[in-house]
Amino acid sequence: MDQSRSRVRRQRGMTLIEIMVVITILGLIAAAVGVAVMGQLGTAKEKRVGLDFGSLGQALQLYAVKKGRLPDTATGLRALVDEQILPKLPKDPWGNDYAYTLERSTPVIVSLGADGAPGGDGDDRDLSSRDLDDASAR
Repeated sequence: MDQSRSRVRRQRGMTLIEIMVVITILGLIAAAVGVAVMGQLGTAKEKRVGLDFGSLGQALQLYAVKKGRLPDTATGLRALVDEQILPKLPKDPWGNDYAYTLERSTPVIVSLGADGAPGGDGDDRDLSSRDLDDASAR
């Protein structure tokens, strides 16, 4: 009877090595998923900027219909809130304000990227509505 009890007791639990192997496998899976998700995060932020450019562009068109002209560079996107076209201005995915200029009667909206400063590479690079317009024309 003692042998059957010890056999049952051994079969119920897992050894320390088995637990370590399972934890290692789970860690490897989590690392692989984390790398894949982080790679997509930058792409998702760029897509959000493109969507914001689209909605701000539509709001600027509505402003132009209402006022007969686009806001000048000095007034900027703030005019959309002042004219109650938008309840508030969106921030870019990194929490920065979008920059606006009026160049030869064409509105240009810019996100300065993660660093919030002109220039940069990767997440820090500037994204412009002009660049997206050029890419969609191809």
